Amino acid sequence: METPFLNPPKRILMTADTIGGVWTYALELARALASHGVEVVMATMGARLNSGQASEASSIPNLEIFESDYKLEWMSNPWRDVSLAGDWLLGLESRFKPDVIHLNGYAHGALPWRAPVVVVGHSCVLSWWRAVKGENAPAGCRHYREAVMRGIQAADLVIAPSRAMLEALEYHYGPLRGTEVIYNSREPDWFKPGRKENFILAAGRLWDEAKNIAALAGVAAEVPWPVYVAGEERHPEAPAAISPGHIRLLGRLGREDLSSWFAKASIYAFPARYEPFGLSVLEAGLAGCALVLGDIPSLREIWGRAALYIPPEDGDVLRSALKGLISNPARLNQLAARARRRAMEFMPGKMAKRYLAAWAGLIRNPRFETKEQLACAS
Repeated sequence: METPFLNPPKRILMTADTIGGVWTYALELARALASHGVEVVMATMGARLNSGQASEASSIPNLEIFESDYKLEWMSNPWRDVSLAGDWLLGLESRFKPDVIHLNGYAHGALPWRAPVVVVGHSCVLSWWRAVKGENAPAGCRHYREAVMRGIQAADLVIAPSRAMLEALEYHYGPLRGTEVIYNSREPDWFKPGRKENFILAAGRLWDEAKNIAALAGVAAEVPWPVYVAGEERHPEAPAAISPGHIRLLGRLGREDLSSWFAKASIYAFPARYEPFGLSVLEAGLAGCALVLGDIPSLREIWGRAALYIPPEDGDVLRSALKGLISNPARLNQLAARARRRAMEFMPGKMAKRYLAAWAGLIRNPRFETKEQLACAS
């Protein structure tokens, strides 16, 4: 068991939503903490776990899940649920006495926690709106902005998965007490390259304009290879699914099925308008796909020369980029190799050590020393 840090946490209380990439991130982090002897008490919100999520969570020995279906702060009229969830979370802290509170949301940062509070900013409505709509969020987001600002400014440390996301948080909600960038990770053994086939893959919620799957659908009929898309077609609060256009829908896939598609895909296309990190891009990179990405600061920051970038709003450039790679196997293979090398830099063990160091630094703060710690030091 690794214990390389002074005053490492023994138990953390972590929140997670079960709808998007935060769930994947939270499980990856919990799993990576097992070798350090850290217990993770995870409180989930947004929706109850499906069978695949429950099965994956049960395989992590240091993880204990407490489920709820409280609305998330970005959903419509969530504030009664957010308040009830806050009472529930404080009860979990009282019961388990964690060393650190690790919130993968914002509003609950303002609760009267006893332990130090870390808020991880995976995305936010205001930065989403600015990137996707090209304008400030509407007046109807005022309550959201105020709740997020209270929570994030109350946190002892704010962590983001990219410098671009951290800058967005500071712009919309700053000043912040303490900040750090820690890149996300994925287990490379789950996303290995296979025998590549002639098709293009994308993954993401079809209803999320930030993912910009519509741009891919718009050029799919004019590209020689078929375009497959894995992801949810229906917004969690909407009755109807999104029309697929000329792409071939795979639906929401579990990790094993998705990794099989990544292994075979030659190109991964992700013309995103907004993406603070991009776990699906990392999975595609690990699987040796050539990456065609939206030209936005966060993806440039993370992938550098290991991807081909296109303006998210320019379908002609997207079509030309895809056709160009298809017609140039040497270039395609070169990009795929670069993506694989870059992806291998984002390892779960490295991510876990960065978080452990950040948490340990907070625990050492005299503000959070318990009476027992003070007695031992005297």
